Amino acid sequence: MTLQAVLEALVVAYGWDGLGERIPLRCFTHDPSMASSLKFLRKTPWAREKAESLYAYLLREQRRQAQPGTAPR
Repeated sequence: MTLQAVLEALVVAYGWDGLGERIPLRCFTHDPSMASSLKFLRKTPWAREKAESLYAYLLREQRRQAQPGTAPR
């Protein structure tokens, strides 16, 4: 999966505002764009790791919600 696909999925799930709340980076909170965010994440390994970790969390939550018979917490 590409970094762009990860970022697009996060923006669809949380929006730029929600993404900026979860990962408080300037590229998400001040005039965010896909191009500027990708540029920053590609140059900054620790920030990319945070975005990838949030994406992994998103996938886990989606799988958990999709399982039939699972009681909500």
